[in-house]
Amino acid sequence: MKKTIFFLAIISLFPPTLKAQTEDSKKTWREEIKQQTTFGGYVVGKASFTDKQSENISTFDLRLIRAYVNGQLWDFKYGLQMEMAGVAGSSAEKGPRVIDAWAEWSRFKFLRIKFGEFKRGFTFENPMNPWDVGFGSNSQAINKLAGMSDRVGEHASGGRDIGLQIQGDLFDSPTTGHSYLHYQLGVYNGQGINHVDENNRKDLIGGIWVSPVKDLCVGAFGWLGDYTKAVNGKDITVDRNRLAFGVKYETAWTVRAEYVMSQGHKISDYTVENGKVCAINGSGKADGWYAMVGAPATKHCKIYAKWDVYRDEKTANSQKSIYAIAINYYFHKNLKLQAEYQFIDDKANTADQYYNIGEIQLYWRF
Repeated sequence: MKKTIFFLAIISLFPPTLKAQTEDSKKTWREEIKQQTTFGGYVVGKASFTDKQSENISTFDLRLIRAYVNGQLWDFKYGLQMEMAGVAGSSAEKGPRVIDAWAEWSRFKFLRIKFGEFKRGFTFENPMNPWDVGFGSNSQAINKLAGMSDRVGEHASGGRDIGLQIQGDLFDSPTTGHSYLHYQLGVYNGQGINHVDENNRKDLIGGIWVSPVKDLCVGAFGWLGDYTKAVNGKDITVDRNRLAFGVKYETAWTVRAEYVMSQGHKISDYTVENGKVCAINGSGKADGWYAMVGAPATKHCKIYAKWDVYRDEKTANSQKSIYAIAINYYFHKNLKLQAEYQFIDDKANTADQYYNIGEIQLYWRF
C-alpha cells in the first residue's frame, strides 16, 4: 500500500503533459533555428566581345557560381559563401574556395561586432553584391584599390580579408526611421582571403558616413596597412595607405560617385636578385574615380551610364578611362539580363590605346 501511494505521488509531480511540452519546446527551438536560416546562390554567365588586338576577339565564360547560407541564432547573425567557378589550384587562386565565413553579434543597432572572413569596409561599392552594381564588373578604383584584384599584387580576394570589425548606426530620424550616422572600424590580416598574416602587423580600415535624408549617404573611408609577399626568396613588404570619399543615392534612381587615392608601391615595383633588392620602380602612388547614374526606363528595365578612371601611377600618362553604358532587364526578381558597351582609352598602352568591349551577362539567383 505504501509503495502504491509513493508511486502515485511521483506521478503527480510529473503530469502526462510534461513530456509532450518538453518535446514541443524542442521542436519549437529546432524550427526557430530552421526558419532563421536561408540557403541560396547565384550564377553569372558572360559572353564578351572586343577589338583589342592583344586579347581574344570573343569568349564565353562562367563569371561567378556561388552558393551561400545566411541566418541568425539569438543575437548572432552568420554567413558562409562559396565560390564554385574557376580551376582548383590555379596560380590566380580563382578556383572553388570559401569567400565568406563570418559571425556577427548584432544585439544593439548602435554596436555590432563581426568576426571572420568578409568584405573589407572600404568604399561604398566594394561591399555591394554583383547583382546591385549595375555593370558587369566593379569600377577600376574598386578593383585595384579595395582588394578585388589589388594593385599591390595580392591574390584575387573579392574585396575581402580575415579580421574583426565593429560597426553601428546612430541617431534615427523620427519621421523616416533611417539612421543619420553610420560608423565602422575593422582590423584585418592584410593578406586577403584564406591566408594567414605574413608580417604580424594588421591593417586598420574605417569608414563613416552621414545620411541627411533617407537613401542618401555621404562618406569617407581610410585604410592604414601593408602587404607582404616573397620575391625570389626575399619577403617584400609594401605600404597600403588609402583614402576614399564618396556619395551614393539609391531609390528607383541610382547615383554613385567615389574617389580613391593610394600611397604605397606594388610588389612588382621591386627587382630582387640573390636575395637582395636591386631596384624599386614606380611612383608608389595611384588613384581612381568613377561617377555613375542609373535611370529606370520601364518597370522591368534600368539603364546605367558611367565614367570610370584609374591612374596606376597617379599621372596622366598612366590613366585608363572607361566610358560605359549598361542595360539591365529584369524578367523576374531572380533573373536578369545585362547588356553593356565600353569604350576604353588606355594611355599606358600606346600600341592599343583605344578599343571597345561588348558584354552580355545573364544573372540567375535561387
